[in-house]
Amino acid sequence: MVASLYLAFTDYNLFTAPQWVGLDNFTRLLDDPNYLQAWKVTGVYVLVGTPLKLAAALAVALLLNATVRGAGFYRSAFYLPSLVGASVSIAIVWKALFMDEGPVDVLQQFLGRPAGGWVGDPDMSMRMLILLTMWQFGGPMVIFLAGLKQVPKELYEAAAVDGAGPVRKFLAITVPMLSPVIFFNLLLETINAFQIFASAFIISGGTGGPAGSTLFYTLYLYLRGFRDFQMGYAAAMAWILTLVIALITVLFFRTSRFWVHYAGDEGR
Repeated sequence: MVASLYLAFTDYNLFTAPQWVGLDNFTRLLDDPNYLQAWKVTGVYVLVGTPLKLAAALAVALLLNATVRGAGFYRSAFYLPSLVGASVSIAIVWKALFMDEGPVDVLQQFLGRPAGGWVGDPDMSMRMLILLTMWQFGGPMVIFLAGLKQVPKELYEAAAVDGAGPVRKFLAITVPMLSPVIFFNLLLETINAFQIFASAFIISGGTGGPAGSTLFYTLYLYLRGFRDFQMGYAAAMAWILTLVIALITVLFFRTSRFWVHYAGDEGR
């Protein structure tokens, strides 16, 4: 970390000795349109993909928390994609599914819808990556399910006596009791979303996609460092990302006291 911090203030290309340039790498970032595009793409992915992934995880966890025959099998089946979802091999398979004349194209044509354009379309390529993210909801789902098992059934029974319906029970009981788990999953998945790389690299072919539509921050960092050999510039980008994630983490913890309810808080 110390070495990368030093390199962030140098001009270093891997082949010659680093040359001190002060804050030049950081000031150049503001004039780099690709850098700003990388933040835009990453921001959309974090703000859209993360909530959708957690919503899918919570919805499935609620279904599995009910008395369902074969719940153990379903838990394993839903969790399995999270074990391999971020791997290079799965990203290759995902790209093959959505490429022109691929299985998804064939299915769209069969349904009478226009085909083509998932990988090569600036709008659809981001949606494809968000779908891949949602497909990996097994991890947070298991954590949600563990949290749901800790909610006392007596609370739901008392609410039913008072005439509360499913929505009221969910908002008044499930969400508050599950808020520490929601906080944990939200923070962890947000941090993970900022660091997306493998799937974006494979699906875009390492180019950032059409019109920079999948030029994620970490992908652009990689391209500047290992394609253009601007290691000092890439190190500056890495430290900016580290600081942003640190600030977001602090913000999460500072605001958590307004909506996260822990056992025993009532007595304080």
